[in-house]
Amino acid sequence: MIAIGSDHGGYKLKEEIKKYLDEKEIKYKDYGCMEEESVDYPNIAKEVAKSVQSGKCDRGILICRSGLGMSIVANKFKGIRCTPCHNEYTAKYARLHNDSNILALGADDVTTNEAICILRMWIATEFEGGRHKERLKIIEEIENENMK
Repeated sequence: MIAIGSDHGGYKLKEEIKKYLDEKEIKYKDYGCMEEESVDYPNIAKEVAKSVQSGKCDRGILICRSGLGMSIVANKFKGIRCTPCHNEYTAKYARLHNDSNILALGADDVTTNEAICILRMWIATEFEGGRHKERLKIIEEIENENMK
């Protein structure tokens, strides 16, 4: 199950991504927004991050104009590794080395086709483990020290 959410700037791209997920029969839960009317992106990013953090959803997708604001909010949640990706290379390594559990996309930075390619790579790539697993343990220790 994938949690998906966008602000008004990412709404159109979110709707296109949902069509792709439907075609591939990938289940998702839409946390908003539901139209192009202006909304506060932190509230949507919070709900997507909470759903991934709790295990209600396995992964998440957040979309705003740049992908940056959404990723900042999502990364305030312990255990969330939200990565803004702007091409297939960054999507691959977000998963392969960092076990990214939320993908952030910038609707102003990528076309719909590019976003689908990024998403496809991000979904298909498995975490490599090994030395990267040890690095994630270090990140977890830092979270435990700094996220009360």
